[in-house]
Amino acid sequence: MSGNNKKQVNVLVSGGGTGGHIFPALSIAGEVSRRHPDWGILFVGAEGRMEMEKVPAAGYKIIGLPVSGFDRKRLWRNVGVGIKLLKSLSKARAILKEFKPDIAIGVGGYASGPMLKAAQKQGIPTLLQEQNSYAGVTNKLLAAKAECICVAYEGMERFFPKEKIVLTGNPVRRNLLQCGATPEQARQAMGVDPSKKTILIIGGSLGARTVNNAIIAGLKQIGDAYGIQVIWQTGKLYDQQCREALEASGVKNVVQMPFITNMDMAYKAADLVVSRAGASSISELQLLGKPAILVPSPNVAEDHQTKNAQALASRDAAIMVTDADAVNTLVGTMLDTANDSDLLASLGRNVEQMALRDAAEHIVDEVERIINDKKA
Repeated sequence: MSGNNKKQVNVLVSGGGTGGHIFPALSIAGEVSRRHPDWGILFVGAEGRMEMEKVPAAGYKIIGLPVSGFDRKRLWRNVGVGIKLLKSLSKARAILKEFKPDIAIGVGGYASGPMLKAAQKQGIPTLLQEQNSYAGVTNKLLAAKAECICVAYEGMERFFPKEKIVLTGNPVRRNLLQCGATPEQARQAMGVDPSKKTILIIGGSLGARTVNNAIIAGLKQIGDAYGIQVIWQTGKLYDQQCREALEASGVKNVVQMPFITNMDMAYKAADLVVSRAGASSISELQLLGKPAILVPSPNVAEDHQTKNAQALASRDAAIMVTDADAVNTLVGTMLDTANDSDLLASLGRNVEQMALRDAAEHIVDEVERIINDKKA
C-alpha cells in the first residue's frame, strides 16, 4: 500500500453460516465504522446462508460465494463441493480486484476459506478471528500466512503460531451489554410474571431439536414446579411441534416463541439460561455473568461445542448436560439448579470471571496496527 494517506482504506470481512459467526463479524465492522466512518467495508458470505439476510439488515453490503461445507458422511457429494470451491476462488479474485481491500478479516464459516486464501495469494494482509476453544479447520489452514489471529481462549498455541496469537475474546452484540431494565421490567417485557424465578431456554436461531424434545418430555415436571417459569425459544423449525405440545400439556408457566428479537431483555429476565455451547453464546453468558446449563450440539465440526462447554464446566462456571442425556436429565437438572440460590450465585460469579471485555475494540486495534504497518 502506498504512503498516500488520502487513499480510502477498505476492509473486507468474510465468513458466516451461523449467528455465532455473523454477530462477531458485525460487531467488528461496527467498531471499524465508529472509529473510521470514511473507511469502506464489504462483507463476503456464502450464498443462501443467514449472513445474506442479516448483514444487509445491519446496513452493510454483502456478496455471496457459491461455497458449501465438506460432507464428511456422504463423500460422493464432495465432487459438487469441489466445483463450488473453484468457482468461489474465481469470484473471490474478482472481488479483490474490484474492492482492493487493505485487509481481509476472516471470522470462520464456509466463505472465509476461499476468500482469505485468495487475499493471502495476492499479498493482502489477513486477520483471523477464532471464536472456539478448539480451532476450526478453515482458520488452521489460513493461520500460517495470517498477520494476526485473535482468540477467545488460552492455550490456542496448540493450533496456531504463538507469535501471531492475540487474546481478545469474542465480540458480542453491543445492545446486550447496554440493557437498562431491571429483571422485573424485563420479565414484564417478555410477557411473564415479574416476580417469579425465570429460566430462559435458547437453542440458537434455528432451534435445537434435542433441547426441545427434552422440554416437551419434561413439560409436566415444569408445570408442577412452584414459583418457576420458563421462556422457551424453540427456533422456527420446531415452532409448530413445540407449540402444539405445550397447548396439549395445559402447562401455564411456560411461554413459547420461535425466535426472540429482544435478547437483551430475555437475558436480563433470566435467573438461569439453558443454551447450546456455541462460542458467541458462551461469550454473552460470560460478559453478562449468567448462570447456565450448556447442552453442546454434537452436530458441529470437531465436536467443538463440547470442548467449549468443558472449558466452563471444569471451572464451575457452568453445568454441562450432554446431548445424549438431555431428554432424561435436562429438565430435572434445570429445576434443581434454579431452586438453588447459592449455586446460581457461584455459577454467575465464576462465569463472569472468565469474561474478556471490549473484544471488538481490541480486534480493531490489531486491524489498525496491521494497516499502519503496511503504510510504513
